[in-house]
Amino acid sequence: MAQQSFNVMIIGQAGRLQYEALLFAASLRHSSPNFSGRVFVAVPQPGPLWDKDPSIRSAPVLEVLQRLDVEILPFESKIFGSKYPYGNKIEALQALPEGEPFVFFDSDTLITGDLEAVPFDFSRPSASLRREGTWPKPTLYGPGYTEIWRALYERFGLDMDATLDLSQPDEFWKRYLYFNAGFFYGACPRAFGKRFAVYAQSILKDPPPELIGQSLDPWLDQVALPLVIHSFGGGRDALPTGYLDGETSCHYRLFPLLYARESNAVVDLLQQVAAPNWIKKVLKAYDPIKRLVYQGRGERVRALFDQNHLPRREQAIRNRIKSEGLWER
Repeated sequence: MAQQSFNVMIIGQAGRLQYEALLFAASLRHSSPNFSGRVFVAVPQPGPLWDKDPSIRSAPVLEVLQRLDVEILPFESKIFGSKYPYGNKIEALQALPEGEPFVFFDSDTLITGDLEAVPFDFSRPSASLRREGTWPKPTLYGPGYTEIWRALYERFGLDMDATLDLSQPDEFWKRYLYFNAGFFYGACPRAFGKRFAVYAQSILKDPPPELIGQSLDPWLDQVALPLVIHSFGGGRDALPTGYLDGETSCHYRLFPLLYARESNAVVDLLQQVAAPNWIKKVLKAYDPIKRLVYQGRGERVRALFDQNHLPRREQAIRNRIKSEGLWER
């Protein structure tokens, strides 16, 4: 059976994200040239929830995105805006075509392989497992992981026990369903986005008592996401490993981290898709890309680390780069 056609969405807005969006699109067209779905850059529009105009106003950026056959998808911020920009990925889903399967990627991602070879089952949504145990952070006197997560599942009438990874010990974060929101997918963006927004707002405005003392900024999207995915019948094992966050995509997060820890193939891909003059002249307007990609500072960052024996904690990588005066974002 042929792979079902699907759309791809990322967020783009003024500043760093518009250049990340450009590189994402260039990498997708390079690595998946026969991709048959639509590619959307969802752009928040100015409004009362934004301190500054978040829209993409750079004509050169918009021209390159058009040349890459990307559709600009304006959307209105009704819930989050500048107070919680991670909420863009929740609200923008309502602007996608209803009933058409979708895959969302964070803009700081490169497509490194054929997207249409990924065996998505859109009836069983899932998300990125490239994550650390960032939430919750149980206190010494409790409540623990089980109590915190169970309170959330019960809030929305969901069965937490069905989500547990019983190969992991009790009260260890990996036992509980938890994703990085760097990618996620589903069968209908509007149904997914509506539930995502309802869950996120409920948690934010009326958190269960078990969440007292737990930070929801910036973790709100990643707290609500597993609940949404489970509610639609998805889970951690819905997508075979090795595709996204593997052979087919790389969520690099920040350009210095890409050079520090990603594979030679990913670094080579970045250099290759950034090389054409019509792309280069636009990307060079953003100083971190200009210095890291085109002026060689990225290779200096890379030389600081043995990519086969990286520090276990990301903060140690960041600190080393900063100590050498090479941090850019």
